[in-house]
Amino acid sequence: MRLNPTLNKFFNNDDFFLNACTFEASLSVAAFLLGWLTTTPPLLLVSFSFQAIVIGVLGTLPLILLLLGVNLAQLSSISRIKNTLITTLGTNLEQLALWRLALLASIAGSSEELLFRGVLQPWLEHLVGGTAGFIFSNCLFGFAHAITPLYAFLATLVGMYLSLSMHFFNTTNLLHPIIIHSLYDFLAFLVLIKTYRAK
Repeated sequence: MRLNPTLNKFFNNDDFFLNACTFEASLSVAAFLLGWLTTTPPLLLVSFSFQAIVIGVLGTLPLILLLLGVNLAQLSSISRIKNTLITTLGTNLEQLALWRLALLASIAGSSEELLFRGVLQPWLEHLVGGTAGFIFSNCLFGFAHAITPLYAFLATLVGMYLSLSMHFFNTTNLLHPIIIHSLYDFLAFLVLIKTYRAK
């Protein structure tokens, strides 16, 4: 699959790690700016506790099972996703040390959650109602990950799971999806690297 020249330059840049971290961190800036404009502070729902960390770690398990199942699937649409990810990310991720992979995953997970579930979802729920805001914010999340139509659909479902995870065990805490998203991204990087090396 050919990428447009801008994406090719981004993904093949020697400074991939810095570029990727900067891009993901810019989503946090967008979250705080949008939160200020809409009076929806992105950190309002974040509460640090040992329970939240445990919930976040355990909440990652269903997504890991989904990742492993999708990775083993022999469908052409799944193969297209894997080939696209390997082509765009494989070489660059494979060269990163574990701590850099973990840092990139942490920045991506926290930034995307602050934007999509810390600001956009509560703001849209306030504007158009709980169910519509929930669906619309997660469709935006899926659209932001639209590598292929199927990938966008799967990302929308994952986004809905992350939204629901905020309310695990009768608590409302954005730290749950932040941990789930970050840990999932880190493990997904490792699976992608393993697949890339096996080719």
